[in-house]
Amino acid sequence: MKIAKVESLHADAGSRNFDFLKVTTDTGLVGWSEYNEAFGGPGLSAVIDRLAPAVIGKDPRAWEAHVTTMYALRRQSSGGVVQQAIAAIENALLDIKARALGIPVYELLGGPVRERVRLYWSHCGTYRVRNAKELQIPPVRTLDDVVKLGKEVVAKGYTALKTNVLLLGDNPRTYTPGFARASEGFPELNADRYVVRAIRDQLAAFREGAGPDVDILVDLNFNYKTEGFVTMARAMEPFDLFWVEIDTRDPKALAYIRSRAPMPVASCECLFGRRDYRPYFENYSMDVAIIDTPWNGVGESVKIASMADAYEINVAPHNFYGPLATMMSGHFCAVVPNLRIMETDPDQVPWHDELVTVKPDVKDGYLHLPSGAGWGTEVNEEVVRAHPPRTAR
Repeated sequence: MKIAKVESLHADAGSRNFDFLKVTTDTGLVGWSEYNEAFGGPGLSAVIDRLAPAVIGKDPRAWEAHVTTMYALRRQSSGGVVQQAIAAIENALLDIKARALGIPVYELLGGPVRERVRLYWSHCGTYRVRNAKELQIPPVRTLDDVVKLGKEVVAKGYTALKTNVLLLGDNPRTYTPGFARASEGFPELNADRYVVRAIRDQLAAFREGAGPDVDILVDLNFNYKTEGFVTMARAMEPFDLFWVEIDTRDPKALAYIRSRAPMPVASCECLFGRRDYRPYFENYSMDVAIIDTPWNGVGESVKIASMADAYEINVAPHNFYGPLATMMSGHFCAVVPNLRIMETDPDQVPWHDELVTVKPDVKDGYLHLPSGAGWGTEVNEEVVRAHPPRTAR
């Protein structure tokens, strides 16, 4: 068996695109993976194309050898977009090997330690403030809307939700100065009083709607400096958070924040490979290490999780992508013993589940493991073509 073709497909996802990689062998066997160019970096598809000659004509089943070779070819520019390109190819090769053997990917990785995975509803309220029209979902404009959304989370069977800082009222908007999406708060990245008040009011509304038994998580992204993260964490203490999620490039600063935060700290979703994670583990910077399986590759992600386990640190997948990525992350969650919880985005475009032949099996707030070969699903190319990408590539 030899790799004959590597190609990318793209579908409209409302406010962005879903990106899929298709690797075809000379026997007709196909492997799939999902990556993300909109968030992961412009030009990612082109980098995949430049890496493809390193694997075309090779046996896809030797995926570890191919990953090692691709890393060596781009060693001087490892990480970032290059790592994401390697991971996209790695994940498709894992799919091929498992399909060739007639088993799920999780069986390649040691077999499942659990049959279902607890989920949290991510970007709860965030997309309804920022992308309601594009995603064709109900908007959130007021605190009353947040209360109603909390009730909806419970009604749909979820036991946990994660939100971001929302500024509601006359001009509903998300607060994301760390990504320079607006001039508000950028570049200072300070936790101003009106932002502190907003998150308190928002969490009170979510708690009112969702009740006392639903776990609430808050993602602060890169939106503050060390001082601001501590301020925000302390302001949220009354709401009994499952975790506060923080992004910072300084493991010692994160350890300082963790030592002063009154709730668990999760971080590291933007890191690449064991070398990036190591200083965060050595400094005990977080309670939960977040790992992006499309960025790192599922094989490498399992290795990162094993490394975290040696430091008594839990892990959780970063999963705000499409349905194939949810299945990929589900296989990761199946095999790592130190799993905390899994991210998912229920607020998606109406054709989201149609993009794959077997949609993720979500019941009562849990993802149930697929039993089919490979990822347990494939990309529905007909549906992808029916929803062409909305932005020029």
